[in-house]
Amino acid sequence: MIIDAHAHLVAPPQLNAHRTNLIVAQGQYGYPYRAEVSDAQLAAAAQNNVDIMDNVGTDVQLLSPRPFTLLHGKANWQDIVAWTMDNNDLIARTIKMHPTRFRGVAAIPQKVGAPVTDSFDEIDRCINELGFVGILLNPDPSEGTNESPPMGDPYWYPLYEKMIELDCPIHVHSCNCCNGRESYDEHFINEESLAITSLYKAAIFKRYPDLKIMISHGGGAIPYQIGRWRSHYQMFGKPRMYDNQGPELFDDILKQFWFDTVLHDKNALEHLFKTVGADRCVFGTERPGSGGGIDPLTGRPYDDLKPVIEGIAGLTPDEKTGLFEGNARKLFSRLDL
Repeated sequence: MIIDAHAHLVAPPQLNAHRTNLIVAQGQYGYPYRAEVSDAQLAAAAQNNVDIMDNVGTDVQLLSPRPFTLLHGKANWQDIVAWTMDNNDLIARTIKMHPTRFRGVAAIPQKVGAPVTDSFDEIDRCINELGFVGILLNPDPSEGTNESPPMGDPYWYPLYEKMIELDCPIHVHSCNCCNGRESYDEHFINEESLAITSLYKAAIFKRYPDLKIMISHGGGAIPYQIGRWRSHYQMFGKPRMYDNQGPELFDDILKQFWFDTVLHDKNALEHLFKTVGADRCVFGTERPGSGGGIDPLTGRPYDDLKPVIEGIAGLTPDEKTGLFEGNARKLFSRLDL
């Protein structure tokens, strides 16, 4: 079985039209003011996604909302909650249409200055009522304005405790960016890197050894800049942050995280597997998404990653089975396939 652990909701344009209306209305129509997407409209979009999966041999996708469309920052709180529920509900409806092909990863409402506990009602609804298997977390709900605490800050600890209690992983995936210096694609990589380093500096897995965190896009920049962080750990991390009682190498800390394979490059994937171990990686494509460009050397989309991974000579058959299925089952323990 091929499980794609990083995919996003494919929805009809009516959903995004509602987002515009929601923001412009500013509560004029009351709450909840929810999106109206017909079964026929959603079914057509879902079937398009199934066709894409069939074309590349994917059996199951774990769907979360498209991150760059989420309302965070300083948006109206009721709008944030309503829009988050709209996205999660459409994922739940998509799963009902194709119960053997999809599972849900829930967006949570996030706002600058709001306690992280304000997201718990939606977490409980999605996990306990809708049967979702994890949550999508924006590590920077301030969207680049430097108003969000880093992920090692105690602000986030109640969420970590909540997810351990539910035995559900956190999929770290940045959302939008409004600071004008970077696109959301660039913001993704920066924030995913900061997520790893801030959690490392807080010795978060020492405090919460059962916490499960998957970092998007192969871990941002960290696995590919690991030499700097190896040195940082020996100079500062181990003596100051871990009282010389931490793991021997920074690599061992990195292996406490989980990583997806949304890298779109064979050399980068080989480096990731060598650095963190194939047993800490789960197959992900984000397809359809930003990897849909056609590689002129192969004639295939960059996000057609299954044949790329199958062609990596250093992987054993067991490691490939783990990448495509087994590791996702370990990470997302609520999967029922």
